[in-house]
Amino acid sequence: METTFVSMIFSKTFGYAIRGVLYTAMVSNGKKVQLDEMAEVLNVPRHFLGKVMKRMVKEGVLSSMKGPYGGFFLNENTMTTPLYKIIEITGESETFSICTLKLSKCNSDNPCPLHLKMEEVRKECLNILSNTNIGDLLSKDQPDFIQSITTI
Repeated sequence: METTFVSMIFSKTFGYAIRGVLYTAMVSNGKKVQLDEMAEVLNVPRHFLGKVMKRMVKEGVLSSMKGPYGGFFLNENTMTTPLYKIIEITGESETFSICTLKLSKCNSDNPCPLHLKMEEVRKECLNILSNTNIGDLLSKDQPDFIQSITTI
């Protein structure tokens, strides 16, 4: 079977969330990562990143502490958090149920011309995102990985 190239576009919110969590995991080493540092290094708007990271804390992906020595830090859930959970937190899960051609009446009972082909791709993507966690992204020896998440 020929490999299908699919470009899935997630929102900036998802991108900021995953980059923020990965950055925290890569640099924390027991210390707390402050929002100002994270926003500057990741080159993202501080206010928007703050909202996104607050949601990551509220949903248990990260922990945080307020104050001058506060910041974001890993907890017992961080490294085992599946990427799909971050997609759910950022409101991206509907991406997998929207018609590829953006037709309003497309579903299994009334499929568009691409529905059946894309259904397999959706299932594969959901499987990958559900079975890949934060720790999996960090387990490989990739010295330039931190640079790749800090540039747009």
